[in-house]
Amino acid sequence: MLRRELLTRTSLALAAGVMGSSSAWTDAAAEDIAPEAVDGSDWLSVRAQFALSDEFVHMSAMLISSHPKPVREAIEEHRRGMDANPLTYVFQNNRRLQEAARAAAGQYLGVDASDVALTDSTTMGVALVYNGLRLTPDQEILSTEQDYYVTHESIRLAGIRTGAKVRRISLYEEMEGLTEEQIVDRITRAITPATRVLALTWVHSSTGLKLPLRAITNAVGEINAGRDEAARVLVCVDGVHGFGIEDVVLSDLGCDFFMAGCHKWLFGPRGTGIVAGAQRAWESLLPTIPSFDSGNWQAWSAGIDPEGSTTASRVTPGGYKAFEHLWALPNAFGFQQDIGKARVARRTHDLAGQLKDGLRAMPQITVHTPPSEKLSAGIVSFDVEGL
Repeated sequence: MLRRELLTRTSLALAAGVMGSSSAWTDAAAEDIAPEAVDGSDWLSVRAQFALSDEFVHMSAMLISSHPKPVREAIEEHRRGMDANPLTYVFQNNRRLQEAARAAAGQYLGVDASDVALTDSTTMGVALVYNGLRLTPDQEILSTEQDYYVTHESIRLAGIRTGAKVRRISLYEEMEGLTEEQIVDRITRAITPATRVLALTWVHSSTGLKLPLRAITNAVGEINAGRDEAARVLVCVDGVHGFGIEDVVLSDLGCDFFMAGCHKWLFGPRGTGIVAGAQRAWESLLPTIPSFDSGNWQAWSAGIDPEGSTTASRVTPGGYKAFEHLWALPNAFGFQQDIGKARVARRTHDLAGQLKDGLRAMPQITVHTPPSEKLSAGIVSFDVEGL
């Protein structure tokens, strides 16, 4: 929306207030701050890292975000190196810089770098997981009606490929009054002996509902306690709309696979993403796209199949890509951690909460996102009467 339009429409004046109230940010103040380095304790300094146009109020981080200064500079540095000497620069730097990206993602999520696969987007990560799962016709994938197209289409294709059944349930009849306990109960009641995969989305893009993942995975863990390893329910999560917002690590969520793009709330390089998996979960997966993993390459050179179980490195797609963006991933994770995950989470929830409260006071607005921080993150979804 054009900034001048937002400021002149009284029905949306609150949204303008929300964007500026907590930091007292103004155009003039932002212009006075030199963006040489980010001061994580100062939101004006954080804002100054972005080259966003002042003509608009930008509320689109759920789709694609602007690169902050550290990410822009890293991309530009690598672009110059590749433009000057493409092949040498790639050969000298790719393996080292990809490992640095995996290490940064691992540190952010509290997992070993070896358990992180690098992708181009949430969509690619979701597809790699569901297409790669070793499923049989007597098993099923359980998901929900509220999940996103990418999950629905990926599990549909996985069902066609493997013969596994795909089943979807509704998480609720209406959002009003929905509780964590109701969500957990509805999901666990739907799990049957045939259920091998539980395909979920952490924060729903259509409504802003955030699932209580830890409560869900705890309940699934109780079910798994009585199952053999090959029959365990694998909890696979599209986590992109909580990634870069919530102050958690993977063990806090308890899922087997976590897929997310890095170019939304994380403010990472466009065209980058990750899949983080528990160590035991990678064995349930087969790679889809040939990787440039050294073990795979050496096995091919020797005319034999790769030895050992599937690893995140083997799931990471090979091929030539926008390397300068991939290599800038550590700068995105560093930017977030310079600010502080807890401060990012608090800031996001404060602004989203203020926006929800103000919108609910307007008679022409219907807010769909739950007011509770336990059931929401950064997305605020609402309808305007007559539109």
